[in-house]
Amino acid sequence: MRKMKVGVVGAGAISDIYLKNMIEKFDNLEVVSICANHIESAAKKAEQYGIKAVTMDEMFADPEIEIVVNLTPVGAHYGIIKRALLSGKHVYTEKTITDDPAKADELCALADEKGLYLCSAPDTFLGAAYETALKAIREGRLGDIHSFAISATRCNDILLSLFSFLRQPGCGILYDYAVYYVTALVSLLGEVDRVGGIVAAPYPTHTGVVPGFPSFGETFDSPNESQVSAVIRMKSGVTGTLHIDADSDMRDEAYFRIYGSKGTLILTDPNQFGGDVVLLPVLLDPRKAPEPEVLAPVNEFSENSRGIGPSEMADAIMSGRTSRTDKRLACHVLKVLEGILCGGAEGRFVDIKQ
Repeated sequence: MRKMKVGVVGAGAISDIYLKNMIEKFDNLEVVSICANHIESAAKKAEQYGIKAVTMDEMFADPEIEIVVNLTPVGAHYGIIKRALLSGKHVYTEKTITDDPAKADELCALADEKGLYLCSAPDTFLGAAYETALKAIREGRLGDIHSFAISATRCNDILLSLFSFLRQPGCGILYDYAVYYVTALVSLLGEVDRVGGIVAAPYPTHTGVVPGFPSFGETFDSPNESQVSAVIRMKSGVTGTLHIDADSDMRDEAYFRIYGSKGTLILTDPNQFGGDVVLLPVLLDPRKAPEPEVLAPVNEFSENSRGIGPSEMADAIMSGRTSRTDKRLACHVLKVLEGILCGGAEGRFVDIKQ
């Protein structure tokens, strides 16, 4: 199998799992180089993984590099993606594609003009759990799907202390975390038609609570939304709810169910690749509890498999098909997130433009 040559932009915490997996797990990728704002960070990762540390200019000018994998915070995405596309590189970017749908549409048009692939998604939806769920839905195991319910909790006190980029504009609970749920939802049930809800940011400042980190004891601004309660209607007419509370307890708690005429599908946290997917069949006798069926996983990607997105994109490029993480999925999800954010701020429902 031919290996497509990859350059990585960004040497932050998420880069380790991407580098490890793209080098060791996916045999259609060959990581060549890495760059970062601080060359020292890039040099450290380069030495660790046996690749080159370069500047961004050097990476984008290198004719050997075919794919740029962008692992920077969302606020930097637009400029980096545009430069990479103008340099003739295919691009895979970590979620979310940009912090502005208009910028995302511009990048999509540029990629089409250049004949390049632009992909973006939390690639967890390609993991074992959600691929198993997709198979069950396509096989009709749920019957006619009626609705869905999603609820999740996080702890902003800890997250904002650990990750300073979450304090930047555009890095609230919708763009940084709900993107996993909405991407997974769209991958299973198709595109969204209309959204509405309530969005709140009740704690405009936080104080660092994690000892040993630079923010410990420091008070900093936290202007982004941290609580979301939304109603989402799919183009199919299926309607459900999305609730996320980032001002909650310490652990991430996920609730994701899809309800159908033949059964209920219990899903795992879409921020993870694996976990049990459980089908509860409908019983005609209400005196009996349904016997849960744990569905057999359809692929081996149950552990942290970040990098499966770039690998899937490389396969799509080489086979001439559309990638499952294609830019249009990412742009649609971004418009849904913005619709919830704007609709929540203005107290109205928002139609999602395709």
